[in-house]
Amino acid sequence: MSSPASHPLRDGRTADSALITALRGQRPERTPVWFMRQAGRSLPEYRALRVGTAMLDACLDPELASEITLQPVRRHSVDAAVFFSDIVIPLRLAGVPVEIVAGRGPVLDSPIRSASDILRLRPIDPDALAPIREGVARTVAELGSTPLVGFAGAPFTLASYLVEGGPSKDQLRARSLMVSDPSAWAQLLNWCADVSGAFLRAQVEAGASAVQLFDSWVGSLSRSDYQRRVAPHSRRTLSALRGLDMPIIHFGVGSGDVLDLMAGIGADAVGVDWRIPLDEASRRLGGDVVVQGNIDPALLTAPWDVLRAHVLDVMERGRAAPAHVVNLGHGVPPETDPDVLTRIVNLVHEASVGVPA
Repeated sequence: MSSPASHPLRDGRTADSALITALRGQRPERTPVWFMRQAGRSLPEYRALRVGTAMLDACLDPELASEITLQPVRRHSVDAAVFFSDIVIPLRLAGVPVEIVAGRGPVLDSPIRSASDILRLRPIDPDALAPIREGVARTVAELGSTPLVGFAGAPFTLASYLVEGGPSKDQLRARSLMVSDPSAWAQLLNWCADVSGAFLRAQVEAGASAVQLFDSWVGSLSRSDYQRRVAPHSRRTLSALRGLDMPIIHFGVGSGDVLDLMAGIGADAVGVDWRIPLDEASRRLGGDVVVQGNIDPALLTAPWDVLRAHVLDVMERGRAAPAHVVNLGHGVPPETDPDVLTRIVNLVHEASVGVPA
């Protein structure tokens, strides 16, 4: 099944945009830039809109999610919107009790601890995805030629939350289950892949022009464990998009040792965190994969001359790849001055067409 004729990629609205051109492996006249976690986080208009509404409830309110998605496009003139949601939304839609706790992140009262716990997990009812479809459709109707990036969490990261019961620095319980009960692990990751895949497909069918698969905790894995016990399930997630012709970005934190494997699951572009320069990342990717990144979020509070030099260096190193999408090496920190993000967007646009900034 292909996307409908009214989809922004098929009716011409976003097909020639700078973002899609770059993700297809060609260098547009102007280097595209957007920011992970640009929707919400640092914007005062976001905080005002969210008063009295829990994070996950806001994600499932189509009107609210759409407005939050649009706010940074209006303010910063970024080259893409990213749908306001959370990687644990598919868990909630599948009936898993999960909440976002301020200062901590996603928390589950009943973590997965055994094979019998995994057997109780259920797939997402397609009707449960209606708020996602509506939120995306509302947003796309307002964006015009600006593409919307849909996203989902990769199976390993979702499984880590399910097993750990919340954020973890080293994923000890998850990695223990991975090696102590490989059958249960595979069953759990297949379930995570299927709910993430359904979440992604709903966003694309409703109008997203590109998607990004996040593997936030991949840095805790060895290359061997990633290749054998994780990558096949990430590939399964993306198989949900079969027949829908749109570019796919794969991003992981601490993923320097597995960049090539992450590209190999079926990604058109690989997001790179701040730990390695983009020219080195491109070398590890074989020189033929589009890269995204990798401004260090820590430098967003540095003096402008320091940040400006860093952004220009990122852009220069990005020339080693076939094409480059400027982004952060992780998400926007909540304390970021929004005006700094706007200055970065202006700098990237001006520098990429040879105008002094």
